[in-house]
Amino acid sequence: MDVQGQEQQNKSRVVKVDSVESWELFVSQANNQGCPVFVHFTASWCMPSVAMNPFIEELASAYPDVLFLSVDVDDVKDVASKMEVKAMPTFLLMREGAVVDKVVGANPEEIRKRIDGFVQSIRIHVA
Repeated sequence: MDVQGQEQQNKSRVVKVDSVESWELFVSQANNQGCPVFVHFTASWCMPSVAMNPFIEELASAYPDVLFLSVDVDDVKDVASKMEVKAMPTFLLMREGAVVDKVVGANPEEIRKRIDGFVQSIRIHVA
């Protein structure tokens, strides 16, 4: 990886979940802070999932008030199973520990539409 790629990697706004413990920690911290959570369930062998990574990074930069998590289903099988993820990529929008929306498949337009609506509903709810 070149230096620019390395810098890009270090500035990622998407947090990689590497264990059940880190999943529980991130989700509970987000709940305590009233922070919505966007989760990308991915797998290194799933090309549509991998292709979505730059788009998810872009979303994470556009929505700084949302916690973006990435979960590799092969690395953290228990979380994928608990969240009933059966296909990659799967995207979950969570609030207060509960799933409020789910998108299965690499569909950037639909994901952007759903997260826009999700963030708007939170702003209205809070206001």
